[in-house]
Amino acid sequence: VSISGVDLLGWAVNTSVYTDLTHALSPFAKTYAWLGGGGALISTYVALLVVLGAGVTTLGVDVRKFALAFTATFAIAYASWIVGSYAHVAAVTPAEQQKFGIAWSLKLTNEGGYIVALLAGLVIANFFPRFAEWLKEAIRPELYIKIAIVILGATVAVTAAGRLNLASSLLLRGAAAIVEAYLIYWAVVYYAARKWFGFSREWSAPLASGISICGVAASIATGGAIRARPAVPILVSSLVVVFAVVEVLILPFLAQTFLWHEPLVAGAWMGLAIKTDGAAVAGGGITESLIMAKAAAEGIKYQPGWILATTATVKIFIDIFIGVWAFILGYIWTNHIDKGPDKAKPIEIWQRFPKFILGFVLVFAVSLWLAIGSTPQIEKALPAAAGEANVFRVIFFVLTFFSIGVLSDFRKLWEQGFGKLALVYLVSLFGFVIWVGLLISWLFFSGIKPPLAT
Repeated sequence: VSISGVDLLGWAVNTSVYTDLTHALSPFAKTYAWLGGGGALISTYVALLVVLGAGVTTLGVDVRKFALAFTATFAIAYASWIVGSYAHVAAVTPAEQQKFGIAWSLKLTNEGGYIVALLAGLVIANFFPRFAEWLKEAIRPELYIKIAIVILGATVAVTAAGRLNLASSLLLRGAAAIVEAYLIYWAVVYYAARKWFGFSREWSAPLASGISICGVAASIATGGAIRARPAVPILVSSLVVVFAVVEVLILPFLAQTFLWHEPLVAGAWMGLAIKTDGAAVAGGGITESLIMAKAAAEGIKYQPGWILATTATVKIFIDIFIGVWAFILGYIWTNHIDKGPDKAKPIEIWQRFPKFILGFVLVFAVSLWLAIGSTPQIEKALPAAAGEANVFRVIFFVLTFFSIGVLSDFRKLWEQGFGKLALVYLVSLFGFVIWVGLLISWLFFSGIKPPLAT
């Protein structure tokens, strides 16, 4: 559509770093400057409401309740993004601080808005539980992050097109890293849960998958594979979300401090250490912003997108691994542990396979083909089109972070009696999962740097 001369998504709202709030919002493309910042924000909200409303209709959701809850969710989440773009929060370099006439900044870049959104959700969950309950129709982190990752396929493809050899190397290294990491992770966590903490197999298997593979999706898939009671994967999933919040608040800043000179190690580490798609990929985004800011202060300007692409690549391979691992466990359980009349079938791999990955692969493949094998006009138009789509990827990231926060009612989770589960998670995560992930990230990605920005 762009090569025909029509700017399809340029009306989407873009938020710049600011000191004067009236200059914060604007349409992404100058073609739509007449809309103004407020008009662009309203247009973006209406477009998302229509598309998501149509989507949740297919899930049998009350669209009216969703629309009301989504309106409040979008307002709070995007307000958090605006707060995160305030110059005292987001300005990175001395030149930026001078530009805005400020003497100090937290130097978080505007992606500090993810952290603000997360904190806003945590406040609502733990101090305004009735409001959190009212919002629940629109609190859908798994939906939001999967949409964001599919959109990310275009950005990753455009980034990879310029350095195909590097991109191919990252794919191979990411696949090798997750196989090595998770065969170690799963076995050790399962052993610790069984032998050190006395959990049954029914609890130990979903717990090992939740901690070692990919959080919520893995624990639910594993619970189904071994026919665990529904409460088991639900409690484990709640635990995963809580710890993902903690990791996102800590690990990107550790990466900026100790790994800024090895940016792709840091990106892979986020994918291997943080256990939900939403938190991991958004954590990779925060890490990229922080490390690029640190490197820029040292006079090194990396091409954006490579650190986040490394996190996303590792996470995609992990998600693929879920379906295979769930089938393996289902086969072992039904044939050797909990023998019954039903045998695990290969079709279960497809049934448990995370389908959104097909969306990511399709968008990535088509975008890469357009970027390297099409006409010069398409090659020129594609980066701008991907940039406009990326505006929505950012918004879905913010919605994901806010949703994760709203789901983290610590009091309710504690009442459900998962203190002992939390202890297993704490010991496993900070005892070896994070550090094994760091070691494997270093083994596979050290010495590889993103291209320098031209």
